[in-house]
Amino acid sequence: MGWEPGFDPGALPQPSSRVVAIAEQRVAVLSPDEVAGEPLHVGWLDGEPVFAAAPAGAPPEDAPTLRALLAEGPDDLALAAGRAAQLLDWEATHRFCGRCGTANERSPRELVRVCPSCGTAAYPRISPAVIMAVRRGDEVLLARRAGMTRPFWSVLAGFVEPGETLEQAVAREVHEEAGIEVADIRYEGSQPWPFPSQLMIGFTAAYAAGELRIDETELAEAGWFDADALPEIPPAFTIAHALIVGATAPRRR
Repeated sequence: MGWEPGFDPGALPQPSSRVVAIAEQRVAVLSPDEVAGEPLHVGWLDGEPVFAAAPAGAPPEDAPTLRALLAEGPDDLALAAGRAAQLLDWEATHRFCGRCGTANERSPRELVRVCPSCGTAAYPRISPAVIMAVRRGDEVLLARRAGMTRPFWSVLAGFVEPGETLEQAVAREVHEEAGIEVADIRYEGSQPWPFPSQLMIGFTAAYAAGELRIDETELAEAGWFDADALPEIPPAFTIAHALIVGATAPRRR
């Protein structure tokens, strides 16, 4: 049956229920009496309800990080942990009403936090971000982020701004970060990204015009890489990896 995300306001944790507990980006599956606060229902695993909460104390020393758990799968537990992490972050960052400052309350009917004073509703927030592999003949555009400690090169990415389409966001981000124009923008796929709560929306695009001119506040360096001479790229569980492999695979010899 596997993992099925969802929310049942009537679901209550039982002594045998599984609670995905997350603290300091580390994940443990605990029982309801080992967590703090009231667990939040986040879905079903093999037909049984699964809940999310913070652990009552420090996470177990052998608890994997959320990133490590995703890298090993993605399996059902990793998918459940990703959803749990996003919903716990939403609750933590929406404890109080953004309009009047009153403490929010969980709704007894749906997945929303409601202000008892002015009625403002705060639903779970997802930040859409575009991520794109730009091709130029047999080459793909890769860059290293400014200030990043990880050594790999990746494709460009950025958040969607109010009032623009996803395709406009792709063209704008590439021009802002790399100084070039793109065409033939095509949707490739998406990936929930629980760090803390994004939806990565993947595209490919073709180089159209311009010379590379990076925004040094965003990028440390960027360049065109042949399909047979790629640098270290993001791990296989990421949509960035899939975009790079997809953009270069047809050209591999």
